[in-house]
Amino acid sequence: MSFFAILLAFLLEQVRPLGHDNAVHAGLRAWARVVRRNLDAGERAHGWLAWVLAAVLPAALTGLVYWGLWRFSTVLAFVWLVAVLYVTVGFRQFSHHFTDIRQSLETGDEVGAREKLARWLRVEVSSLPRAELLRQVIQHAVLSSHRHVFGVLACFVLFWVLGMGPAGAILYRMAEYLSRVWRGHADGTSSHGLREAATQAWRWVDFVPARVTALGFAVVGNFEESVASWRSESNRFAPGNDGVLLAATSGALGVRLVEVAEGTTQENTDGSARAEPQLAHLASAVGLVWRSVVLWMLLLALLTLSRLLG
Repeated sequence: MSFFAILLAFLLEQVRPLGHDNAVHAGLRAWARVVRRNLDAGERAHGWLAWVLAAVLPAALTGLVYWGLWRFSTVLAFVWLVAVLYVTVGFRQFSHHFTDIRQSLETGDEVGAREKLARWLRVEVSSLPRAELLRQVIQHAVLSSHRHVFGVLACFVLFWVLGMGPAGAILYRMAEYLSRVWRGHADGTSSHGLREAATQAWRWVDFVPARVTALGFAVVGNFEESVASWRSESNRFAPGNDGVLLAATSGALGVRLVEVAEGTTQENTDGSARAEPQLAHLASAVGLVWRSVVLWMLLLALLTLSRLLG
């Protein structure tokens, strides 16, 4: 059932993508704000209590609804499963940013590409060299594909195997959202304890999914270089799970995804320097992502088939 639910959710999301201000996402954001305002008392324990209520409670309720519907009707349970995946998984929730930037670069409109990247990342990029601009686009496209697709699916499947229905998909997306939003409230609106809890919880939740995504990229890309980069260079890219994912992607694509200090080179295991990002690498990144989608859908299909035959 999980394979068919994921497949249908993907198809629905491609045909009718959710808008940014859809009711479900708006409701979850409002819930997170209510929890923060009422429970953030500054202590570490309060931060963890707020995180559990904001992230774990919606996930648990999602799982309970699924099992309640399952006892009543398998059809309704399947519909609920598809609905949960539809609002949590999807390329169209971020891919328009990448597509617009890529189209601008392909037509020679680098100024337009920089403006679109600035809106996407909400940072100033006008002074970035072209290679760094392309590097930023690839990095954030890869991280977004993980957080909106591969990471959600990995967490969903893990919780599904444990008998918790679609709870994992909600937990993953809420953990990512709380980490990003609560950590961004460094102006005093969120306490240090709350930001620390959200950051640490996200690191734990994403630990296995990030490595599952990195493994997928390694399998469909340059496996040897990807694994070597993952093992030896992840700390150079970013702290924690993001570094693992970017290091694996760098090796899989054979492209330099971390800026190297002047006078030095980032070398792979056979001693040859990786290429600086070029426009063609955007297409390579897209191909890597889609091959990984095919890989994991094939594995899910085989798993589903084995369970049906068994």
